[in-house]
Order: sequence, then C-alpha cells, then structure tokens
Amino acid sequence: MDIITAGGSLLIMLIAIYILAIITDEYFIPSLDRISHFLNLPHNVAGASLMAVGSSAPELAIALTALFHGSGEHSDVGIGTIVGSAVFNILVITGASALARPAKVTLSVVIRDCLVYVLSIALLLFTFLDGQIHPMEAFSFLFFYIAYLVILYKWNSWFPDTTDAEEYKITASNTDKSNLDDEQRTKLAMINHWTSKGLGFFAGQVEQSYLRVFLVSIAVIVALSWILVKCVIVFGDATAIPPVIVALTLLAAGTSAPDMISSVVVARQGRGDMAVANAVGSNIFDILICLGLPWLIAMGIGMLNGGQTFVEVGTADLLTSTLVLLGTVFVLFIFLYTERTLSRIEGGILIAMYIIYVLWIWLGG
Repeated sequence: MDIITAGGSLLIMLIAIYILAIITDEYFIPSLDRISHFLNLPHNVAGASLMAVGSSAPELAIALTALFHGSGEHSDVGIGTIVGSAVFNILVITGASALARPAKVTLSVVIRDCLVYVLSIALLLFTFLDGQIHPMEAFSFLFFYIAYLVILYKWNSWFPDTTDAEEYKITASNTDKSNLDDEQRTKLAMINHWTSKGLGFFAGQVEQSYLRVFLVSIAVIVALSWILVKCVIVFGDATAIPPVIVALTLLAAGTSAPDMISSVVVARQGRGDMAVANAVGSNIFDILICLGLPWLIAMGIGMLNGGQTFVEVGTADLLTSTLVLLGTVFVLFIFLYTERTLSRIEGGILIAMYIIYVLWIWLGG
C-alpha cells in the first residue's frame, strides 16, 4: 500500500467535499431558489425539481464526470456514489433526524413517496440485470420522474386534506454549533469566511446576479466532482480497494453530510417530517435523474460518433447494495406507518443498520 499517495488523495477528497458543501449550500441552492421564484413554480414542484437539483448536484456531477472519465471504465464510481448516498439518506439522515426529535408524518405523503421510491429502485434493478443500459431504459428513468412531478403537482387536488410542508430554507450556515467551544467556533467561522469569500469573488452575489451565481456554481461543482472521481481512483489503486467501494461509502457519505446537518437542524425545530420527506424525495431524484440523464447523454454522444448505443456498468458491487437499498425503504416505511411517527429508538436502529452496512461493504460483503 502506498500510504503517502492514499493519505494525499484522501486529504484532497475531504477538502473538495468541504468546498463542495459550501458552494452548493451558499451559492447554488440560493440561485435555484431565485430561479424558482422567477418562474413562479409551486413550492412542491420547485422542491422536487429545482431544489432537488441543488441538494443532488454533487451526485449528478460525479455521475457525469465518472461516466466520461477515460473510456468510461469508472462509470460505476458515479453509480456507487448515488446508490451509497441513497442508503445514507434513508438510514443516517432520517435516523439522525429522529434522534434529534421524533418526527410525525402524513400517511398519504409517506405512501406516495415510498411507493414511487420502490418503483424507482425496481427500475434500477431491472436495468442492472444484463450489465448494459439501453436508450429506452435511460429514457424511462426521465419519463418516470416527469410523471412523479405531475403527481406532486396534482396531489393537493386529489387529497385536499394534505397540506404542503411550510416553505423553509436552510443552509449549512444555519447549523447548530452550540456544542463547539469558542475557539472551535472562531476557527470554523474563519475557514468558512475565507472559503466563501474566495468563491464569492468568482460567483458574485445571489441578490445581484443569480444567473451568474448559477453558472459559476455549476462550473465549480463539475470541477470538484472531477477531482473527487480522480482521487477515488487514485485512493483505490493505492489501497487495493475497488473504487466503487470507496464511492459507495466514503464519497457517498461525504456528499450527503451537508444534507444530514441541515435535516437535523430542521428536526430540532419540530420539522422532522420535512427531513424524512426530503431524504426520500432526494433519493428519487438521485436514481431517476442523476443516473438516467448521464446515461442518456453518453448514449447520445455515442450515436453521434457512430459508437456503441448502450452503456456498460459493472454491477458486481452495486447489485447487492441496491437490494440493501430496497430493504431500507421497507424498514423505513414500517417505522413511519406505526403511529405515523419515527421515534428515537427507530432512528437509532436505522443508524446501527448503516454502520453494519458500511462494515459489511468494507469487509467484502
């Protein structure tokens, strides 16, 4: 094992993930918020579309860069990040939110989102069967997500007693730092200040030019995602650990950590239902758009260049994790269905399940 190479690539990954969290929370999501207001989108549609793009932008960018890295032999890194992130969202984000404060949920919304989520995973499993993604399969992912948006848009008219969650914008800058001492808070504030100032020099201010912030944010997210994919490959080569395993665990947890912090803050304020809904809704976007769109783009480029019209994916380390993902949604649904509440005990069970999952993955399944 090359300890220096492994340590260096791991350090760069952590720095890139940190900057990725700042650019996403403080620039990209606020610019999308302005765009949704400009387009006058309903809150539920905006949350499931533009806001989902914001929270899932790192995963989407990693999937794209991994797919086009080299000859596409590392496309499973992008898929692994998305599948691993989905497992993290269901088990850790909802579990940590419940530990912060038990969440009461609306049954009809839980049934809606969990049903769509299960169907999304089933579609993913179906496409993994032969290890190849064909155009109609990729297109079906996008079509299914459009259908989901239509369902969201019509939901209140179908179920008048169901009310949208109160619009609530929260970023990493709102996170609770009460457990940190004064010196730690000062250091963290200084790091955040200079990092934000450096990014703000190029991006500008959201209030003045949200389109510029939007475009610059995309460029930075893509650049950081390319660095992350490169580091995962280098780390895997140096440690003899398959890059997809690193993506399923380390990279997936890193890109989802900001969402976890925000969800815990929301839960502490008595909005645990929002944390649960956002975790499931984000996973639907990750599977249907963050996988379907890159595959469709890759096949479109292949057709234009006279190459192959399908995408090959290495599913050996992904199929079992996808099955685990399917199991987690059933466990979550059972917990939510009982008394319409996700308790602290159930939250602890979810987090324990994630720890077991990570150990199982790293020890070779």
